[in-house]
Amino acid sequence: MHILANRVDKSFLRHKDEYESAALRVLRSGWYVLGNEVKSFEKEFSDFNFGANGGFCAGVASGLDALIIGIRALGIGKGDEVIVQGNTYIASVMGITINGATPIFVEPDVNYQIDVDKIEAAITPHTRAVMVVHLYGEVADMDRITEICKRHGFFLIEDCAQAHGAIWRGKKVGTFGDVGCFSFYPTKNIGAFGDAGALISNDENIIAKAKVIRNYGSQKHYYNEMVGMNSRLDEIQASLLRVRLKYVDEITRERKSIAKKYIDRIHNEKIILPMEQSGSSAVWHQFVVRCAERDKLIKYLDDNGIDTIIHYPIPPHLQTAYKYLGNQIGDYPITEQYANEVLSIPMYNGMTDDEQKYVIDVINNFE
Repeated sequence: MHILANRVDKSFLRHKDEYESAALRVLRSGWYVLGNEVKSFEKEFSDFNFGANGGFCAGVASGLDALIIGIRALGIGKGDEVIVQGNTYIASVMGITINGATPIFVEPDVNYQIDVDKIEAAITPHTRAVMVVHLYGEVADMDRITEICKRHGFFLIEDCAQAHGAIWRGKKVGTFGDVGCFSFYPTKNIGAFGDAGALISNDENIIAKAKVIRNYGSQKHYYNEMVGMNSRLDEIQASLLRVRLKYVDEITRERKSIAKKYIDRIHNEKIILPMEQSGSSAVWHQFVVRCAERDKLIKYLDDNGIDTIIHYPIPPHLQTAYKYLGNQIGDYPITEQYANEVLSIPMYNGMTDDEQKYVIDVINNFE
């Protein structure tokens, strides 16, 4: 048996006719950029997160663009600092630095989320915001983080690229902060069929500014208010995302079921399983285990036909791109330990019971 680490084709085939009908609807409409599909998706995605008529949304070209535009819309730039966890994907950090601001890294907690106990020690007179990354589809402690930001007058940015529909104490992630940023890369729980992204906010002015930035800095065609960028969610992707959004509860239930089987049935003292924080409802974008003998585990799983992925082998503070920040090996030991031990095992919609059982049995037999 050969089991891929991730698959997106099964989700497409499950609702194939609806996806194809949506794409054809756009192709036949003759309107391909910033039309009714984008407007409809923005409304539907906002309602999904905030409830009916509760917030605002801007569709953009990618999750990274959502971060860049969201941070710029808040007025964060050169001379400002943004606190962010050290074990995130580099896009989170790029959203900060492309705007000219400086990332201040904080170690993660045992759930791979930002360690709230370490946030205040990272504050300086230049701090303007805290960025929370709901990594792997799990959820950070939003009560405490929100309180810190309010007390200090900081912006709160949520990177929800992996956490569509995840919940903290009854409220969806992305709705706690000044801006919530999402990726719809094909492997995401709400995945498009190419690059796509969005940002949400309960502040209409932030989203209005984001829509100007995404469209060359223009609200009216050929009248440019600022130097913007070209980052528009296209009509075909919006139409496909509208189909995907209809089935997000089904998608989440299935992933929760797979995660529960892994947690309940993997019993190997060499494998550290993920945990959900009390009060949270994870959506399991990835199922990430840790193992001190990761290379040996990867080879063993590969020999048994099980593919895996490392999310992520090199933390941002040690990437060549951020050498100028002056960080060294050992500066963030927990982040670095996780980078050396984490491993994502197969997790995707459409995974069969036999495939799940095989993965569990093989892992349990790892010595």
